[in-house]
This record gives sequence, C-alpha cells and structure tokens, in this order.
Amino acid sequence: MGAGHGHRLHFHGHSPVHRAPAHLKVLALLGFMLVVVATPRQAYAVFAVEAAVLLVVVALSRVPLRYLLPRMVVEVPFVVFAALMPFIAHGPRTEVLGVSVSEPGLVAGVALLVKGTIGVLASLTLAATTEPQDLLRGLQRLRAPDLVVQIMGFMIRYLDVVTAELGRMMTALRSRGCDPRSPRHWPVLARSLGALFIRSYERGERVHLAMLSRGYDGRLPQTDKP
Repeated sequence: MGAGHGHRLHFHGHSPVHRAPAHLKVLALLGFMLVVVATPRQAYAVFAVEAAVLLVVVALSRVPLRYLLPRMVVEVPFVVFAALMPFIAHGPRTEVLGVSVSEPGLVAGVALLVKGTIGVLASLTLAATTEPQDLLRGLQRLRAPDLVVQIMGFMIRYLDVVTAELGRMMTALRSRGCDPRSPRHWPVLARSLGALFIRSYERGERVHLAMLSRGYDGRLPQTDKP
C-alpha cells in the first residue's frame, strides 16, 4: 500500500491525476457520473466507451488495479440486487443458460451492475488520487455548504479512531472466547456495537465542548496551501 501518510484509500503518487486540482476532479467525477446514469439501459456501446475512458484515467493515475479492485467490495450489495432482478421482475420471459428469467429484469440488472461498477471504480480513483484535506479544500472552492464540509472533515479524522477502537473491542471479545461470526454470539456483538456508538457519541460531545472552549464559532480556520 502506497499511502503511508494519508488516508487508507489514498495511494501516494505523482501522476498527472494526482497533481490535478481537487475541485476539478470533483467536477469531472460529477459530470462523468451524470453521463453514466443518463445512459440508456441497452446502450452497451456507450457503456464500453465510458469504461474505456475510466480505464485510461486509471492508467494515467498509475494506481494499480490490484489496489482498487479489492476495495470494490463495497459494491457487493448492488451486485446481489442486480443478480436478483431477473428473477423477481415481471414481464416477458427469456432463457439464460436454461433458466427462465424476466427479460426487462435482466436488462435492468445488467445496466445496474455496469453503472454501479463504473461509479464505484470512478469514486475509488478519485479517493486514491486525492488527499482527504485536498478534497475538503476542493469542496470549499466549489462553495459546498460549510456544515457539510465540516461534517466530512470530522468523519475523515475520526473514522480511523473509531475503526481502531472497534478492532480493540473485537480482540477483547475473541480473547474471552466470543466469535463475532457465530450467530449464537451475535447478541454480544450487538451490545458491543451499541457500546461503541455511545462511546463515539460521547467522544463527539467532548470534542465539541473542547472546540467551543477554544473559540469555535461554527467555522473552521482556513488552512489553504500556498
């Protein structure tokens, strides 16, 4: 992993995509995704062109596909839903590998899978080539609501903290003979997640009070790079 000093999704590099201004990359991603979403379901040639453009950007970024592909696991729920659509949708039926499926559902499922895959890969490419703080500055330059930018900033700062705390809780549970993957231990896991939520909420309250005591007035100080 090449992001020793950045966020876990960031891949440290010096490619043209890495050096591009963050606000331009956000605009490019937004425009690209609007085009992908607006593409008709059966325009497979257009999907191929969009995928080719995305792969060219990935190649220019010099981020290895072996780095991006494992992180596409977030797409699994969409894949499951897309796989179910041919079986639960109504309309004319057709056969695929000897199995009767709904033709409209099959078309919709394939389109959902293609659009979801392109969208996830494009988003991961942005995350891999943009430092979190640069992304926040880019959103500020785009005049994103101040409150939204602050929430995203705190999420980035404390996501690793909460994840590390969850890891310590899981280690403590396993050391006491609790297997989080076992259904009979799920009640214990649920209580542990509830405790983690309460701890995180209380941590947020303490941080907010500490910020107020230091003069926080609803706006974070600007730290733009020269």
